[in-house]
Amino acid sequence: MFAPATTVAYARRLAFMIRDRRSEHLALGVWMADVRLDGQRDLRTLANGMRRDHAALTTTYTSGAVEGNATRIKLLKRHMYGRTNFDLLRRRILLSP
Repeated sequence: MFAPATTVAYARRLAFMIRDRRSEHLALGVWMADVRLDGQRDLRTLANGMRRDHAALTTTYTSGAVEGNATRIKLLKRHMYGRTNFDLLRRRILLSP
């Protein structure tokens, strides 16, 4: 049976931990255990996925800058698709802001 009030409470607890970077192992573990015991299928699926990717939630490192550069390079490459050789593409990548 779907319990919206419970789902909202779980979502708020998780949002608070992630937004305020309070994903300490204990708090996140308690949240996952509560979800596992509650029995809501969608929340259990979410908790299982989070358990598999636990390092992404607990580390302070981010790959945002790398992903941004990769996206920029792919955009430049797509703009020049089939029109030039590797040397010109390299030069555009190195000289673009």
